[in-house]
Amino acid sequence: MILDNRGLEPPQPMMRTLAALETLGEGEILTIINDRRPMFLYEQLEELGYKQRTEQQNDGSFKIEIFR
Repeated sequence: MILDNRGLEPPQPMMRTLAALETLGEGEILTIINDRRPMFLYEQLEELGYKQRTEQQNDGSFKIEIFR
């Protein structure tokens, strides 16, 4: 599942991401694309037991893969 959060103002990207995680199945990966590094989201993910990989893209956006 890919969620493109570019162009949204905080806290919309985080709210959309957390809502999408509720539908994530076991073994699935949620990929989000944000305009900025989601520092507050990282804390939430850790509390919920998720792991993430963050990669800055050539256009300055960030691709974050979220999984258990």
